Amino acid sequence: MAGFDDPAFYGDRWAAVYDDHHRHMDPGPAAEFLAGLAGDGRVLELAIGTGRVALPLVARGITVEGIDASAAMAERLRAKPGGESIPVTIGDMARMPVSGRFRLVYLVFNTLFGLLSQARQAECFGNVARVLEPGGMFVIECFVPDLTRFDHDQRVQARSMTEDSAIIEVSRHDKVQQRVTTQMIMLDGQGMHLRPVAIRYSWPAELDLMAERAGLQLIERHAGWDRRPFTSASDSHVSVYQRA
Repeated sequence: MAGFDDPAFYGDRWAAVYDDHHRHMDPGPAAEFLAGLAGDGRVLELAIGTGRVALPLVARGITVEGIDASAAMAERLRAKPGGESIPVTIGDMARMPVSGRFRLVYLVFNTLFGLLSQARQAECFGNVARVLEPGGMFVIECFVPDLTRFDHDQRVQARSMTEDSAIIEVSRHDKVQQRVTTQMIMLDGQGMHLRPVAIRYSWPAELDLMAERAGLQLIERHAGWDRRPFTSASDSHVSVYQRA
């Protein structure tokens, strides 16, 4: 069986429930922010998934292309109204299997951390820089690590519970590799369902260094899509890097 290091592992196991699991998340603010940077240029979403952000952008008249490692995720996108019109390349986002130049490349909802080593994340930055046009921008949305969430490098949390279902999150933390491995255990009338997730988190300063080495410069950092100021108390960031 394929393991966490397979780029398609997450998408193949989450595609069927992804939209339901994240239905509380409003893509509107992200789409509004990104549309303001896109202009009339080519736009590329890495890990486009089910089109949660791409479809609202297309509705605003933006031309979007996508990369995703999971064909199952891409099938979910194509089944949605307007999804069939979005070109999606099935492949490894870190290696950027696309041609031509883009005005904007974006990667949202912590998905950069799905690349499970510093080398893989740095490879992604380098290949984004390669496909950006001069002055083009790379936008990422990531959480700021909070290691106090773990007790002895582990965590168990009841995520939700109803009269006939429960979701329990079980995580282990490897502080040396900056890696968190999680199993989402879903219990309902049909039995038990396991949805695994693995991430390798990076600190904002670490991401900035990856960007700098790739030839990208940080030009904006906010605490969210609404451009709230980023401070030491912020638990997430939206960062905009630009190719010189």
